[in-house]
Amino acid sequence: MASKTLFDKIWDMHEVKTIKDGPSVLYIDRHLIHEVTSPQAFAGLKERGIKVFRPEKTFATPDHNIPTINQHLPIADKISRFQVDTLTKNCEENNIKLFGLLHPKNGIVHVVGPENGITQPGMTIVCGDSHTSTHGAFGSIAFGIGTSEVEMVLATQCILQPRPKTMKINIDGKLDKGVTAKDLVLYVIAQLTASGGTGYFVEFAGSAIRDLSMEARMTVCNMSIEMGARGGLIAPDEKTFAYVKDREYAPKGADWDVAVQKWKALASDKDAVYDKEYYFDAADIEPMITYGTNPGMGVGITQSIPTLDSIEESSQKSYLKSLEYMGYEPGEEMLGKKVDWIFVGSCTNGRIEDLRVFANAVKGKKKAEGLTAWIVPGSQQVEKQAVEEGIKDVLEDAGFELRQPGCSACLAMNDDKVPPGKYAVATSNRNFEGRQGPGARTLLASPLTAAACATSGVITDPRTL
Repeated sequence: MASKTLFDKIWDMHEVKTIKDGPSVLYIDRHLIHEVTSPQAFAGLKERGIKVFRPEKTFATPDHNIPTINQHLPIADKISRFQVDTLTKNCEENNIKLFGLLHPKNGIVHVVGPENGITQPGMTIVCGDSHTSTHGAFGSIAFGIGTSEVEMVLATQCILQPRPKTMKINIDGKLDKGVTAKDLVLYVIAQLTASGGTGYFVEFAGSAIRDLSMEARMTVCNMSIEMGARGGLIAPDEKTFAYVKDREYAPKGADWDVAVQKWKALASDKDAVYDKEYYFDAADIEPMITYGTNPGMGVGITQSIPTLDSIEESSQKSYLKSLEYMGYEPGEEMLGKKVDWIFVGSCTNGRIEDLRVFANAVKGKKKAEGLTAWIVPGSQQVEKQAVEEGIKDVLEDAGFELRQPGCSACLAMNDDKVPPGKYAVATSNRNFEGRQGPGARTLLASPLTAAACATSGVITDPRTL
């Protein structure tokens, strides 16, 4: 039998049919939906008189449009309120499990799935959201889909999908103090560029990956999409099993033992061949910060913005356009640059470990004068933990406020928008023009780096804390 990668093993188990010279029909184990990309899909089903085929396989939560303060009040923005209400109505009509606003399990869809055991190794998972790749941290094939594909999965529990190529990214060695999973993945994206993974599904491997916690692995897989990849995944291990065990939707009793035995087989064969493979040394990575308008435009925090002569001639025009938007010049140092806004949250870094890191770093210090900070838990469960662990108190003592769960300032779809021209150090995943609000300037970083900037008011190396 030919050797297989982890990706190939899972794909082959879910391939219902292969269309000659075309896509595969892939069975989907879990379908996650939210208020932004599902309304048109449900409308399409209704128009065609089709029912949801397997509603028990679909889980819903509003996250993109919801406010992060005063969630007990009606949503003020009419469009946002309509989208959330439409999701509620569609779930009620189709018998779909909904974690609605203020539900104890509500939160960002890619935080809610793992923390409730909905996400499990060996599964195929889709959602009308590009950062579905997050769930690949559990050893699953997880990827974002478009609205017409959401409708397809609701109707058939299958999807037409071309088989992507495979890539393996090995990172060995130990991460230095102050260097996090977010820095690791921003470093990889900076090395490979924002299009370096296009057409591939990426497996992350190596000792540096194995050393990461499950929440840190989610950060890595979440950002795989930012190098153009279809998704990212990591082989499940004992850390994975320990994380999933006893969560609400995880297998129980004898079923758990059977599941773990199956999951243990989910690893790439030793002589498996990938279409492309890369090797990196964890010791080469320092805290990262982006300076431009895509996640590949990042440097180590002690480094300078690349000079124009180091950029390929064909890319120089767009490079200068990006720096003009950011108000930066080629060759400038990043350290000491002004920061106006801090955003800690999102499906990338809105989990309890992220809030712990930020709170530990600001404990006993004070928020920089004139700086605005939004600290946003990824779910109701994360918020509850933050209160119980005293994180909320630490934040308030330092001048910060813990907001309510939601996607918040990751994207300009709700009230949490960064004003034009302001510099925001964000723990989210994208720094495109206008991503956090029209004219907002986003610098992607880790929660630890965000904490260093939040107390100093300028870009600061977290290793100096």
